[in-house]
Amino acid sequence: MNPSRPIVALAAGCLAAALLAVSLAYAQTPRLLMFEGMTLITGDSTPPIAGAGFIVENGTITRVGKQGELTAPDGAARIDLGGKIVMPALVDVHVHLGYRREATFTALNYTRANIVDQLQRLASNGVAAVGSAGTDRGNLAFTMRDRGVVNGAAVRTAGRGIAPPDAGPNPPMRDAPYGVSTADEARTAVRELAANKVDFVKIWVDDRNGTVKKLSPALYRVIIEEAHTNKLRVVAHIATLADAKELLRAGVDGFFHPVRDREVDDELLGLLKQRPQVFFALTLFAPRMNASSTPPRWLNESLRSGPVTEEVARLRELITTRKPEAVEAARAEWDRLARNVVKLNAAGVKLVLGTDVGGASAGGLFGWAEHVELENMVIAGLTPAQAIAAATSTAASVLGLDKLGSIAAGKSADFIVLDRNPLQDISNTRRIANVYLRGREVPRGQGVGRGRE
Repeated sequence: MNPSRPIVALAAGCLAAALLAVSLAYAQTPRLLMFEGMTLITGDSTPPIAGAGFIVENGTITRVGKQGELTAPDGAARIDLGGKIVMPALVDVHVHLGYRREATFTALNYTRANIVDQLQRLASNGVAAVGSAGTDRGNLAFTMRDRGVVNGAAVRTAGRGIAPPDAGPNPPMRDAPYGVSTADEARTAVRELAANKVDFVKIWVDDRNGTVKKLSPALYRVIIEEAHTNKLRVVAHIATLADAKELLRAGVDGFFHPVRDREVDDELLGLLKQRPQVFFALTLFAPRMNASSTPPRWLNESLRSGPVTEEVARLRELITTRKPEAVEAARAEWDRLARNVVKLNAAGVKLVLGTDVGGASAGGLFGWAEHVELENMVIAGLTPAQAIAAATSTAASVLGLDKLGSIAAGKSADFIVLDRNPLQDISNTRRIANVYLRGREVPRGQGVGRGRE
């Protein structure tokens, strides 16, 4: 007899019991709740409400007000959050699901279990929804969008993006998008995306420092025209000021990166003023990290908050082994990006949270990169209140999630309970006590998810 079998069986039994306990706790969460006593950050840039309360019924917020002005409905469970800060759960408009698993980055990782695990990790750290940005394979992302994932972030997806052949995102995602060379191929790709009911169309307009072919204006104009005919928005990956201007003239609806090669000028701001719905996802994670040879504070904190040790070690090595000339160049780029953020913000341009997590830059820190990005947005020039609005109500509106992003009557009860005030120090969004999605508390900690539902 194999002596290890009783141990394996015991471990399996313990795991099953733990999963059953979580499932029962989830199922038994009261349908009528009154949260009270907190300082409330609503997510819409209005001043916080001290001594606030709100009522949740069947996962929806029904009333918000001062604690003494609310009356608990009959049968409501009352949850005292005195001394805590409550803010809306985050929305990340730019992620890449499925390819990261621990320290590996490969298309072989693109499985249902891995994507479920990532969505649950996102949720456990206070992310209510994500936009999957053009590198999905098959129907997995659509299935998870339509059916949802227990204790997981909601999904909106571009399905397959569009780029020139073999010129999309970095490997191993490069073969995921449509590769188009002609107007007919571009129109066919958009029509197939429309038939699959994508939430937006993603295009790559970037030659990656001359290493790949860039999507031409002639082709992206066709893509934008066809997408708008099919009532779809187009969001572009860009790097240069010139491309941003031409895409705006062609009718693009948003950008998944800010301009990186030059400073924003009056011509760009004038074009943006004519198109107030156009947004920029700032995706500052990699530029900020690359601009230092010293591991940031959050990298040490993340070791205690769930991300796998191998991924943290990989990022630490990337930071500490960069050559001085590479760090100096990255600092210059960061300073330029920060000035651009200030100019865009001052002009009233719509800025939203986007991390690129799961892609080539933000690694595998699902649910952690979002909080780092908030800190980067503030370092770049936003106030904490502006950064929170960009990561909640504004990001939710960009993804068409009208029930998310703020704490108000009629909204889904998706929120984070914090021990410290992020309006005083934005890094306090990482001081999470509890996370609630759809009115139910989400399990937190090391190993949350693991691809189980």
